[in-house]
Amino acid sequence: MEWVIIILIVLLLAILISCIKIVPQAQAYVVERLGAYQGTWSVGLHIKVPFLDRVAKRVNLKEQVADFPPQPVITKDNVTMRIDTVVYYQITDPRLFTYGVENPMMAIENLTATTLRNIIGELELDQTLTSREVINTKMRSALDIATDPWGIKVNRVELKNIIPPAEIQNAMERQMKAERERREAVTRAEGEKKANILVAEGEKASAILRAEAEKQSAILRAEAEKEKMIREAEGEAEAILKVQQANADGIRMLKDAGADEAVLKIKSLEAFEKAADGKATKILLPADLQGIASLATAFREVSDK
Repeated sequence: MEWVIIILIVLLLAILISCIKIVPQAQAYVVERLGAYQGTWSVGLHIKVPFLDRVAKRVNLKEQVADFPPQPVITKDNVTMRIDTVVYYQITDPRLFTYGVENPMMAIENLTATTLRNIIGELELDQTLTSREVINTKMRSALDIATDPWGIKVNRVELKNIIPPAEIQNAMERQMKAERERREAVTRAEGEKKANILVAEGEKASAILRAEAEKQSAILRAEAEKEKMIREAEGEAEAILKVQQANADGIRMLKDAGADEAVLKIKSLEAFEKAADGKATKILLPADLQGIASLATAFREVSDK
């Protein structure tokens, strides 16, 4: 009898312990009583009624990521490609998530595939490849509205990969190669153009500097020639002035010495001798040659005395 009581006490304690539930952070428990929805337990300590209450579902309230496999889609210009998507979602209502749809993840995957086909069907291939942000926004809006009755909020939708057919990929690669070659040719032509412009500008500047240097050199030579001519002219003028001054001094000395007409004629002959001493081929003789001869005889007589 004592063993039976001990067993009953142990069973009672086990049942009581099993009725104590602790809900961890970022989770929620959906509780049913006799098969009907009883309530949602949030974080903390909870006690259920034995044999009547049960935890129907444990719901994770964290933001979750669903990575779906590539889905075949057809663009507006009839190009078939494969696109895989990543959906970031969060459960906001555990009750709706539990009772709203049978398999929430499968429902989200199918809904994502159909929405993606609808959006891509309105775009051409080039628009599909360059409009990721537009596609992401449209898909997030459509999925968020569709999953509201399931207690799910779609935060973001991203296109992970866009896989076009092999022939389209080859054509795109050839197009990219041609575009790169075109850009290279344009860049090379622009570089050569700039180089030619710089060379021409350098030659122009060099020609200008050379012409300026020649101009300055010509100006300096002209100034030097001018100064030389001025100095020569000044020298000749000074020499002439000195000669004239010497002649004037000689005449003045003769006058001061009281020289007679004979002496003056002798001086004239001396001047005539100097004039005839050069390379002149013609000599002009005075008309009064007899007077000069007599003057010469007189001069010899004076010399003999």
